[in-house]
Amino acid sequence: MTDTSYSVVLSGEAGQGLKTIETLFMVLLQKSGYHAFLSKEFMSRVRGGNNTTEIRISSGPVGAFVERIDLLVVFSGDGLSRLMDRIDAHTVIIGEKEDIEAIPTGAILKPIPIASKMKELGNAIFANNLINGLLCGLFKCDESIAHEAIRKQFESKGAEVVDKNLAAFQMGEDLSKTLELGIAIKKEAHTKKQFALNGSVSIGIGAIAGGCDFIASYPMSPSTAVLAYLATKARQCGIVVEQAEDEIAAINMCLGAWYTGARGMVTTSGGGFALMTEGVSLAGIIESPAVIHLAQRPGPGTGLPTRTEQGDLNLALYAGHGDFPRIIYAPGTFDDGIRLTHRAFEMADAFQVPVFVLTDQYFLDSEGFTDKIDFSTLPIHRKVVKTDAGYLRYSLTESGVSPRGVPGYGDGFVCVDSDEHTEEGRITEDFSVRKAMVEKRMRKLSAYEDIEPEILGPTDYKTLVIGWGSTYGAIKEALELLGRKDVAFAYFRQVFPLPKSTKAILAKAKRLVLVENNVTGQFGDLIGKELHIGIENRILQYNGTPFSVESLARKLEGALK
Repeated sequence: MTDTSYSVVLSGEAGQGLKTIETLFMVLLQKSGYHAFLSKEFMSRVRGGNNTTEIRISSGPVGAFVERIDLLVVFSGDGLSRLMDRIDAHTVIIGEKEDIEAIPTGAILKPIPIASKMKELGNAIFANNLINGLLCGLFKCDESIAHEAIRKQFESKGAEVVDKNLAAFQMGEDLSKTLELGIAIKKEAHTKKQFALNGSVSIGIGAIAGGCDFIASYPMSPSTAVLAYLATKARQCGIVVEQAEDEIAAINMCLGAWYTGARGMVTTSGGGFALMTEGVSLAGIIESPAVIHLAQRPGPGTGLPTRTEQGDLNLALYAGHGDFPRIIYAPGTFDDGIRLTHRAFEMADAFQVPVFVLTDQYFLDSEGFTDKIDFSTLPIHRKVVKTDAGYLRYSLTESGVSPRGVPGYGDGFVCVDSDEHTEEGRITEDFSVRKAMVEKRMRKLSAYEDIEPEILGPTDYKTLVIGWGSTYGAIKEALELLGRKDVAFAYFRQVFPLPKSTKAILAKAKRLVLVENNVTGQFGDLIGKELHIGIENRILQYNGTPFSVESLARKLEGALK
């Protein structure tokens, strides 16, 4: 199989309006019948620097980043040097003449007079809609959709601003007719029935579907977008949104929300979650549900705050002092983001444990299209019981899960204690009670139903590639490029506890290949620790970028030899 998608890259400084182009162009592509996938790469600064956005356009589903650039739209010449290893003789570069000719590239140059066109309109701020018009024309999108969106976006600023943005859009469409790029990608009516979203929104939608009615967080990239999304839905969906003074307060507020009967969550990133670990341990001993969205970025310390990495699996696995059960999910598609976050609330409530939704910057900031979900298939099961006068919050049960009451609902007294405690919830140092409580907590997940790994490819595989979370798209497409009939991909949405079928699935293969976006192969180490299965073939990347389809295909081909 060959990659038949078309890769468009936008390159410009922070503050030059790339977001405006991305938002409208993705809507145009979806409503015009294209498949598309957008991924971003940006520097940690509010203004300046150089950011890029890649939009892959295809007649079939795509869901990963590629190195190849077919069309590069340049807003500033400063960024060309950073993209030289992705530009070849087939790349078409569009931009101001002085910008695109400043550095020899060997590419096909197509100068367009952006500055002079903006001079006609009286302000350079309209340049992003000129580019939107250009792209709309090149890909033969429905311009009426763009006109409607532009009017809606700028109507509050007055008729003159609307007219000038529409004029800029028309200028771009006119320029597209002079470029003669001959782009031909088939359209598919199915995409018109889908909806566009990014990873952050998928987590937010999943939280709403899971009955989330409280979120407390302290802002930290790349997790903040989930907090911001839920804030926009707070009034409509009855969600209390609290920007806490710090992460310690946030996790404790979340536990307090569950104590009173709400369904709470926090959203944070590595450095912020490090402050929450005592609260996670508190959840363990008071047997409180908690949903923790942990958005990974490269560490240690501040690391690369706007880049991506799968480096915090161990942090989620071992956070909190003492032993207590937990569940960790890692979505690799936007549909997974919705469904797994919904499930996180359900499992937290059912088993009274912390449940992690582990994402990363690449997943959260990428955008694409997904099929609409019938939310009636994602029910909410609230496990709060009405207490009686003899209620025991920590009654010793065979399952390890005690009936969970909340204050004011029934006649019982709901006592929780961060010290070791009796069934009533009273502090104790009785050794036999301590032993019984530890064992009770540790058998909680005995009735838990796994999400089994999805096997993509032949069932009689000889080589099995193992991946989790956001590597899904790159591994899937890389294997499709290789076209091997003896290689399959085991995609793990649930990374802990390891699904019960894991050992059998791995044992079928003569060779295992691990793909992870970190330096040590943390998931591979977990498999080795839990199942005593060593994985020597490891493809690891830890420079702050996601795997590209091409580079991963090359590395897999090398591993398969």
